[in-house]
Amino acid sequence: MDASMFRAWIHEAARLVTENADHLTRLDSAVGDADHGINMRRGLQAAVAMLDETDPSTPGAVLATVGRALISKTGGASGPLYGTGFRQAAGTLGVDPDVSAAQLGAALAAALTGIQRIGAALEGDKTMIDALSPAVTAYQAVIDTGGDLTNATRAASDAAVRGLKQTARMQARKGRASYLGARTIGHEDPGAASTALILSALATVSSAGERRSEWPGAGAAT
Repeated sequence: MDASMFRAWIHEAARLVTENADHLTRLDSAVGDADHGINMRRGLQAAVAMLDETDPSTPGAVLATVGRALISKTGGASGPLYGTGFRQAAGTLGVDPDVSAAQLGAALAAALTGIQRIGAALEGDKTMIDALSPAVTAYQAVIDTGGDLTNATRAASDAAVRGLKQTARMQARKGRASYLGARTIGHEDPGAASTALILSALATVSSAGERRSEWPGAGAAT
């Protein structure tokens, strides 16, 4: 996997988030500030613009650029969280011009660790971790049993969607949503939703664009 694949991932993530921005905002209106879709759309569109301007030549440089863009252009808590995740992933990949499926797995794990470090969230807290953590586990399980990149990223995407669905049964214990207490039960977490979109985009580009991704969470009742 070279830089072009990673750029394609971010382009596809920006497309999916833009198409689902209203859905993300509806989710956030129930448990937060009603701006998650707006913020994520702005941040990922800024990341795409920065990638197009700078044309980074390695996967690590692509992810580092995305991290910088998200931190500087995405509002709310999402910018620092996602930005840190992408920058941690970039550091794991280093300056290699091509990376393996195993290296990508290590990068995803590093992103999870970085996000948890600054967000102090665990699975069950009703956050993006409830989508990202099972996705990282599912990805690694496929790689550990000899599976290829396509199967690993699809497993990660599917696990993220399952994690997202499970957040509807949870009471928020972190962030602004935690102040609403039991009223957050019955609503999917917007951060978990945007994480599922980003991992769906990764699965799409990893399968060499066999078809454009249709995210199964979009428009679902919450």
